[in-house]
Amino acid sequence: MEAWQGLNAFHLNVLKEIGNIGAGNAATAMASMLNRRIGMTVPRAGVLPLAEITRLVGHEEDPVACVEFNLSGRAPGKIFLLLTRESAFYLVDFLLGKPPGTTGALDDMGISVLTEVGNILTGSFLNAFADFCRLEFIPSVPAFAFDMLGAVLSSAFLEGGYFADRALVIETQFYDAEVTIKGHFFLIPEGESLNIILEALGLGAGP
Repeated sequence: MEAWQGLNAFHLNVLKEIGNIGAGNAATAMASMLNRRIGMTVPRAGVLPLAEITRLVGHEEDPVACVEFNLSGRAPGKIFLLLTRESAFYLVDFLLGKPPGTTGALDDMGISVLTEVGNILTGSFLNAFADFCRLEFIPSVPAFAFDMLGAVLSSAFLEGGYFADRALVIETQFYDAEVTIKGHFFLIPEGESLNIILEALGLGAGP
């Protein structure tokens, strides 16, 4: 908590820029998966409290797809990718070669596709972060959930002893001529991990 409060504008700008590059890596990975040109924008990036994150993504009752990883190493934490229901269904259509709008519910194949896509996109994002920090982040096996936004966020923030109230959030939109896919990357450092990350970046902690 204290580490988050000690972040100044310069710290936040550096974290946002790393997030932008990570999202760009994820867009490149998605273009390779889909074998088509993919554009990418980052409408918003920053450190937000849980209440604002819920409003950023949608409403508590909105269904979302989530691919989540626990991170081990010198700076343990969590990272997860959230996709709106519509974007999750579009991704399934793209990767299974179906016309956009075909998928209306998730079956085992759809869950498998989204888990693998989340694994690749989050890995690309995390690699950029690791390169800048010169730290090794070791992700767990991905866990997939398709549930209401409020339930997914509460689980991610409160379970496993984190009890965090803020996260680094990178809002990302991937698009082509047909469709826009909206996703959010969340990085939740555990305990002293934020200080370790800032020190690795040569920023130190605090203003």
